[in-house]
Amino acid sequence: MMSNLTGFHPDYFILLGIPGLEDSHLLLSIPFCIMYVTALLGNSMLMFVIATNEYLHQPMYIFLMMLSATDILLCSSAVPKTLSIFWFDSHVILFDCCLIQIFSIHYLFVIESSILLTMAYDRYIAICSPLTYTIIITASFIRRTALLAIIRAFCIITPLVLLLNRLPYNESHIIAHTYCEHIAMARKATADITVNNVYGLVAAFSSTGLDMMFIAGSYAFIIQTVLRLPTSEARSKAFNTRMSHVCVILLFYIPAFFSFIAHRSGQGKIPPSAHILLANLYVIVPPMMNPIIYGIRTREIRQRLAAMLCKHKRHLFSVFNQGLKTRTF
Repeated sequence: MMSNLTGFHPDYFILLGIPGLEDSHLLLSIPFCIMYVTALLGNSMLMFVIATNEYLHQPMYIFLMMLSATDILLCSSAVPKTLSIFWFDSHVILFDCCLIQIFSIHYLFVIESSILLTMAYDRYIAICSPLTYTIIITASFIRRTALLAIIRAFCIITPLVLLLNRLPYNESHIIAHTYCEHIAMARKATADITVNNVYGLVAAFSSTGLDMMFIAGSYAFIIQTVLRLPTSEARSKAFNTRMSHVCVILLFYIPAFFSFIAHRSGQGKIPPSAHILLANLYVIVPPMMNPIIYGIRTREIRQRLAAMLCKHKRHLFSVFNQGLKTRTF
């Protein structure tokens, strides 16, 4: 009884990795590492291309830079610990570090959801009310929406972590996961976690749930407007320019949605290894794929990236030739 009142915390938790696939951890680390490095390089390159080209200093590309920065932080909040488990059997994570990791993953996820919503609104104004675009989507609007996304995520996720911190953990310190996850940690408590479950649902609905509804609504209006365009060529061009954002939205929300459902109602129905692999998808696959999707489907980014690579290639070639001449003489 006393332990429940004091809310005893262990010094650390043990992250098992992927139960049932312990013998395959080293093999699994290869795709995890490749995806992580691809995410870091792809998003860094995308940010560099946008930052160094004045033509791309437009709202749509600034939002894309914000998305890339969030992607780097999101995958970096979970994947390094996963790789340390696979490579070095580093299963121990301090209690406070576990809470920080939970906060970071959920906080960044909510921020990224806000950015995707803002990008959808940006496209809605550009298509449905183009004459007011420069009036509404201003530098001030971008700063306000960025600040609002940060504040909203903090207000939603902080109570989630505080509710975990108040629980007593006196029995099992083992978490069958590759990183600290909210419900996985809450289930290790020796007290009632109904409040945690309820608030988890409230937090999910008030953040990503509402964002998904507003994004779907904005695209319903966009599709309605595009279908009114006079020619099939114009309609096709409008749809093609929006497909990148649609692909990113689907990649971001679908894995997270299935992971959320698996945690809430899939216990005993979904193998733990499949559930944990699914939970890893939404922190590494979207950050890896977003720069690839935008790099391939966005002509302006593709052209400027190609121009930068050609310029860099010519520079290396000239340096190489200069070195050969110097050696000759």
